[in-house]
Amino acid sequence: MQFVCRLGTADGRIVEQIHEAPDLRSARREIERRGLYVFEIRRRGLQHMLGSLLGSASATGQGSRKSIPGPDFLVFNQQMAGLLGAGLPLLQCLELMHERQRHTAFREELAEIKDRVESGAELSDAFAEAGEAFPPIYASMLKAGEQSGGLERVIRRYVRQLKLVTSSRKRVVSALFYPALLVCLSVGIVAVMMFFVMPRFEEFYQALDLDLPWITQMLLGLSALLRNPTTLVLVAAAAIAAWAAWRVGRSGRLGAVVDRLKLRLPIIGPILHRFALSEFCRSLATLLHGGLPLAAALDTATSAVTNRFLHRRAVALGPRIREGAAFHVALEESEAFTDLAIDMVKVGEATGALDEMVNSVSDFLDEDVETRTERLLSLIEPVMLVVMGFTIALLVLSMYLPLFSVLGQVQG
Repeated sequence: MQFVCRLGTADGRIVEQIHEAPDLRSARREIERRGLYVFEIRRRGLQHMLGSLLGSASATGQGSRKSIPGPDFLVFNQQMAGLLGAGLPLLQCLELMHERQRHTAFREELAEIKDRVESGAELSDAFAEAGEAFPPIYASMLKAGEQSGGLERVIRRYVRQLKLVTSSRKRVVSALFYPALLVCLSVGIVAVMMFFVMPRFEEFYQALDLDLPWITQMLLGLSALLRNPTTLVLVAAAAIAAWAAWRVGRSGRLGAVVDRLKLRLPIIGPILHRFALSEFCRSLATLLHGGLPLAAALDTATSAVTNRFLHRRAVALGPRIREGAAFHVALEESEAFTDLAIDMVKVGEATGALDEMVNSVSDFLDEDVETRTERLLSLIEPVMLVVMGFTIALLVLSMYLPLFSVLGQVQG
């Protein structure tokens, strides 16, 4: 089996080489035995070749690790906290978790983490070296727990945070399921009528040599246009252009501009804004509760902000705190947080319960997101039903309208 490795040499150079080994652990041990530092190691395959061709992050060694599935990671932390609470040594806990793990990628990561801890590394450092396979906040949270002597406590706190975030996302997804189903049904029905039903009616009307109404002529022309091979080529070209634009929009300054435009969308923008702020506040509260200083917690919590425009605003908070500014003042200057959130943080700073108040801010934002989403869906569902019914009625009427006119002439 071949592995692509990014290695650090003794003279300070970073090189990428291909090594053969029976498995990932053997490859890592062989490379470290040569005195090289392993930055990254991954199995060579189709993904690596495509990444090299497309210039993706995996070809450069960034983001190539497979992320661990959320449910597996949640169960791992629940069991880890239970084992630590039972008084088992850390290394024995890792060995038990490695033996129980069934997910292949997660099992390989746990094997590497266990090896690092056996070599004398801290648990937080071992997870940090795993790269993007785990959330960046997780290693920082473990570091805070190690420094405060409450590793089990911060893991349980992280489990609660993970459950809340997962529950919030599930509620949003389940709420969007019915409107998405209506859209798919509408598109499917229209596609069937345009590609299969309308051509049959067109042949029938041509055989009768009828004078068709304008609406029937328009829909028959649209059906013929959609079935034209040139149209299919244009649609494919548009899809490729959209994919290219999406890739360009994922990074750089343009990505931040796109994310800022998302926040300015009517109705949907405020929901996206509050959801991003909620994730940030939830992560920050977890780190503060673990004992991390505010500036260091801010630097780590910004990794939870997926919106690039808000991410840039959040990154600027840490330096302002180090300059001596109050947290609520830095939030106000960022112009990214709601007035209520700033007022609640100000109260938390004054009372010395900043972590609890920031957690309350995230709870409030979650409730606001849920309320706005339900309100939006209460409007979308009837509108979708009306549009779906009108579209189908229009299609059926356009197909049968010539027959009605013929029957009227016969009866007359």
